[in-house]
Amino acid sequence: MKTILCYGDSNTWGYNPLDGSRYAKEDRWSSVLKKELGEKFDVISEGLNGRTTVWDDPIEGEFKNGKKHIMACLHSHKPLDLVIVFLGANDLKYKFSLTAFDIAKGVETLVKIIKNSETSPIFKSPKILVIIPPIIGPLSENSKMFIGGVEKSKEFSKEFKDVLGNQCYLLDTTNIIKTSKIDGVHLTVESHKILGKIVANFIKNKLNY
Repeated sequence: MKTILCYGDSNTWGYNPLDGSRYAKEDRWSSVLKKELGEKFDVISEGLNGRTTVWDDPIEGEFKNGKKHIMACLHSHKPLDLVIVFLGANDLKYKFSLTAFDIAKGVETLVKIIKNSETSPIFKSPKILVIIPPIIGPLSENSKMFIGGVEKSKEFSKEFKDVLGNQCYLLDTTNIIKTSKIDGVHLTVESHKILGKIVANFIKNKLNY
């Protein structure tokens, strides 16, 4: 059996922008991925609302820092065949004052940690797939914390590819899925379903699993 760890934020946790609840388990992209791949795969969902790549959040809590938790997470679930990183959207928050390049570098830091974690079978590096987040927006009045983020998110595709290069597998979702019209940040159920299926196809076709 192949083990896949999905390390992400609220869009992996399954945040429903309508009322702040959690989408049903079967509607989340990681569950759709599991269904598409079948019984020979164990898909572990590690989503946390507000998780950043490598930055402490002084308002929402330092535990949101993805760098601080990832090593423990990797070793808790090892041996791992594939780690999927789906982060970057929360780094767009105005309070962090980051560029798209900075955010891509944050993801790169996580990729390097995973590569050196020795958490795959026989203590090697798991394969790594980075999902490039979709463009956010249009933002609702309740999304003031993401002021300026729409334009930065449009640069994700280029910056992630430039920074990460051949260090890992990349799946660009900027032209594949869209955020909800309710807040412009979180995925709709339909986008979850699309994402789960395209990730499954990527794994089957590109990773030869």
